[in-house]
Amino acid sequence: MRSVIFVVLALLAMAAQPSFAALKILACEPEWGSLSKELGGDKVDVYTATTALQDPHRIEARPSLIARARNADLMVCTGAELEVGWAPLLLSQSGNPNIQLGRPGYFEAAKQVRLIEVPTALDRSLGDVHPLGNPHLHLDPRNIVTVAHALSERMAEVDPANAGYYRERGSAFEQRWKEAMARWEKQVAPLKGLSLITYHQDFNYFMNWAGIRGLGNLEPKPGLPPTTAHMSELLQSLAKNPAQAVVRTPFQDPRAAQFLADRAKIPTIMIPYTVGGTERAKDLFGLYDDTIARLLAVAK
Repeated sequence: MRSVIFVVLALLAMAAQPSFAALKILACEPEWGSLSKELGGDKVDVYTATTALQDPHRIEARPSLIARARNADLMVCTGAELEVGWAPLLLSQSGNPNIQLGRPGYFEAAKQVRLIEVPTALDRSLGDVHPLGNPHLHLDPRNIVTVAHALSERMAEVDPANAGYYRERGSAFEQRWKEAMARWEKQVAPLKGLSLITYHQDFNYFMNWAGIRGLGNLEPKPGLPPTTAHMSELLQSLAKNPAQAVVRTPFQDPRAAQFLADRAKIPTIMIPYTVGGTERAKDLFGLYDDTIARLLAVAK
């Protein structure tokens, strides 16, 4: 009788266990966390290291993030030294051999696409210049397709038992994304030639794609906070070549943008920048929908 009870209890315990162990993904930024969920569905457990309210350049490698890295099967980052101040610490302190550079468990989106603004010479006097090029690649929708395909293949490599599932979801996502891109390309047509001042160089991919003109940055040099002298120079420049708006992200100080906008008599636009940056930007599709809608509001 006891043996029968033991067998029944063992079977019940086995039935209570999940049929698979979720692929544990540590995403460095919200855009890659969102993409990982799109591609992985219920086969993945995604934790995002940063939020849309944080500058991805400046994150602290907290013990909680190190613990996440220690248990991750796959780490998905932008790369191109966007996370140079904190991601290397996560890798070195985690003791996790599977997510080290060069291993299948470490994925960089920047290595899948061609970056813009690659400097011809490195000179730190020019500010926080990224030697490999502009890392804010997620704001060109064409890059998302390329990264999605590569990431679904990497997930299939790391978790071969569910390879077919990841590839199927990857194909479905690419189809949905291409359909959305066709819609967005029509929507952004009125934005061609729009002139903007941006806070940082983080909106350049989107502007290149949409045909928007950038007339300068609030930062005098990349990574340096706005100064009174630089604001004066921008105002003088705008008197000759007017901009239609000043753009900032949720994690950038609004005061400098408002200061310039008030004196130039132009509006400011807060764009979501990444998933979670606004209420509407709940995923990658919402990110583009909301960004385009906010820009169209000032282009009219």
